[in-house]
Amino acid sequence: MILASKSPRRSEMLTKLGLDFDVISSGVEESPIPGETPEKHVLRLAEAKALDIGSRHPDRWIIAADTIVSIGGSILGKPKTESEAFKMLGRLSGQEHSVWTGFSVQHSGKRKDEHRAVQTAVRMKVLSPGEMKWYVRTGEPFDKAGGYAIQGIGSFLIESIRGSYTNVVGLPLCELIETLTRLGAMTLSESGFWIED
Repeated sequence: MILASKSPRRSEMLTKLGLDFDVISSGVEESPIPGETPEKHVLRLAEAKALDIGSRHPDRWIIAADTIVSIGGSILGKPKTESEAFKMLGRLSGQEHSVWTGFSVQHSGKRKDEHRAVQTAVRMKVLSPGEMKWYVRTGEPFDKAGGYAIQGIGSFLIESIRGSYTNVVGLPLCELIETLTRLGAMTLSESGFWIED
């Protein structure tokens, strides 16, 4: 099995489940298409990443994913500067937003594939300017969709969630394992998960 993602959070989650996999990052461009919905955006990118890696490894199961934060119909990417991170946190402060993850499971040799998108509603507490400045200076918001990490220091920002927690971290494990099992990519026995060839 190949995880087509350089995300350490996704690798950690799959490793904790006892899955054996290699990591090969895809070079797919992640820019949104004007007018594209958050759901279509994450599905398109997950499928493109899986196809990119699957074309080079047709005999392997591929898992690819893309996670974004959306609010008011806008997609928030990953902040690159302190100013961008501060602005994102200000927009999310006191509001409910959506975290979308699209994932794709493919095996081109077996001609099997499935793509799903999962949404989680997240409410952030009202943040003071001081809290936002301190959090940005921890460095955690960078390379995180929406500028925060629910599994890290950013957990103190979150008032409530409705839906999958692992989706907010970057990979909806419940739905992913269901998909892998349904496609015949893996089975579960008393000794753990078994990856099928």
